[in-house]
Amino acid sequence: MALVTTTEMFKKAYAGGYAIGAFNVNNMEIVQGITEAAGELNSPIILQVSAGARKYAQHEYLVNLVKAALELNDIPIALHLDHGADFDICKSCIDGGFTSVMIDASGKPFEENIAVTKKVVDYAHDKGVVVEAELGTLAGVEDEVKVSAEDSSYTNPDEVEEFVKRTGVDSLAIAIGTSHGAFKFKPGTKPQLRFDILDEVSKRLPEFPIVLHGASSVPQEYVKIINEKGGNLADAIGVPEDQLRQAARSAVCKINIDSDLRLAMTAGIRQVLTDNPAAFDPREYLKVGRANVKAIVAHKITEVLGSNGKA
Repeated sequence: MALVTTTEMFKKAYAGGYAIGAFNVNNMEIVQGITEAAGELNSPIILQVSAGARKYAQHEYLVNLVKAALELNDIPIALHLDHGADFDICKSCIDGGFTSVMIDASGKPFEENIAVTKKVVDYAHDKGVVVEAELGTLAGVEDEVKVSAEDSSYTNPDEVEEFVKRTGVDSLAIAIGTSHGAFKFKPGTKPQLRFDILDEVSKRLPEFPIVLHGASSVPQEYVKIINEKGGNLADAIGVPEDQLRQAARSAVCKINIDSDLRLAMTAGIRQVLTDNPAAFDPREYLKVGRANVKAIVAHKITEVLGSNGKA
């Protein structure tokens, strides 16, 4: 099966009341863990690559790792650029085999966001590639994305119709209280997504696919292992999964998950190296990390996203 765009994925997800998992990839083991879980559960997936991942692993390696996964797993897979900072990086990924890109001009004034996004949309659509954009700004730190709480802002529903109409964008990431990274909320607070904003956006954009960024839940079992094995992740708190399930049943068709994969991989590696200080074969500890990634992806697909059996 060849790489696909997200168009049909999102149509089916919207109609079926589930969401597609967009999982960030950085190396072979993460690609394997994600795609093995999705393949066994017959779930469509989006593999997404950040600017940091491209710098770390190189574009060509990542594209060919995903192509290898396609040969081994008969499921729909879209390859997506996560948080493209400008037209040039989006163009590079479009020309380099990606089927979906995100242009993130959410930190710019409204009119400038529209202008940059439309430029990317025009180029991408001419090449058969779909585009995601963002209105509102998420707080947090993840790869190249660094936004303080003071600079974050919720999406304004009054702007979404004009933005989508003038840009021609295919999906829209909105800010309703999710956050990038593993330290999303202060200890003692009760995380609560702004479903009132999501509902209003859905009314303004009927049947239009909405995206949630920064939606990792920070599994405490992996945080516990990391801390017990010499790590220091005090107060790492994520988005409650019951709220993500609620979002997946609504207009949200794509939910981004990155930090949870990092935690799963790191917990496995730390456990092996701490319990067996003589271990030095990368296959030994990466195999456990990969198994953790597969387990957390399977959990997300079946218990949060509801995309199992939908390929």
